[in-house]
Amino acid sequence: MKVAAIFINLAYFLLLAPFLEGVMRKLTARIQSRQGPPLYQPYLDLLKLLGKENIVSSKNWAFRLAPLLAFSSMLAVVLLVPLAGAENLLSHSSDLMTLIYLLTLSGFSILVGALASGNPFAGVGASREMMTIIMLEPVLAMTLILGAVKSESFTISSALSGIGRNHGFSYFLMLVVYLLALQAFVSRQPFDIPEAEVEILEGPYVEYSGPNYALFRYTLNIKRMFYAWLFVVSFLNFVPSGNFWLKLLLETAGILILFVLISVIGATHPRFRIDQAIKYYTLLVVLSLIAIGLGVKGW
Repeated sequence: MKVAAIFINLAYFLLLAPFLEGVMRKLTARIQSRQGPPLYQPYLDLLKLLGKENIVSSKNWAFRLAPLLAFSSMLAVVLLVPLAGAENLLSHSSDLMTLIYLLTLSGFSILVGALASGNPFAGVGASREMMTIIMLEPVLAMTLILGAVKSESFTISSALSGIGRNHGFSYFLMLVVYLLALQAFVSRQPFDIPEAEVEILEGPYVEYSGPNYALFRYTLNIKRMFYAWLFVVSFLNFVPSGNFWLKLLLETAGILILFVLISVIGATHPRFRIDQAIKYYTLLVVLSLIAIGLGVKGW
């Protein structure tokens, strides 16, 4: 069962992530009084990109490697997580540091690919991406560390269940911090600053096309779904123990609700400037550190 769970994880995220992108696009269009594309449009977009030619604008090996490294890093992340509370062979032998490292590597790959392209718009996007990683990744790390402090274990499953173990001050503060950071985690307005298509033409991705660009888009879809899933399993304890498929269905419902919230916020808020975003991220980092302190005290 632990081996089969690995393939269930892979199929779950690969198949559902583009659909959630379609949900966001459809809801955004409806809010803006447009018809919008069908929910299956992201699948068609990915297939179309995969069938196109790769136009390589840079001879730098990092430019070619970045899409594959970003995508494989996110696949490794979703293979490690205990989906619906069921540990698989990989999650059983991994810890939080591995999870955080792989998430950071995915973002770092996008940064390196943009810098290797030599495009000035990609360079601006890369600088924004770097500042976002530096300021935002600690919030995710503090969320997971709070679970490790409460559960007194660095295993992934123990830390995720440990976050909501005691509903004290630390739990509610970190829940608020994660919700405030979620829009930035998924790179939707007002925090889609590194891409900013009307300003820097998709920033880090401007020189990518065909299958390479498809890998980046798929990476972003999976990462968005992962951050929503992480909130559901860590902070919302409505999922009962018992049947695996029932738990998976309830987790999926929670993810869909979060994507509705993300879509509404993204469609109704203008994009922040990078300096405004950094001030916002700084506040989140400070609050997450306070939550860790409260968790250490048993609060």
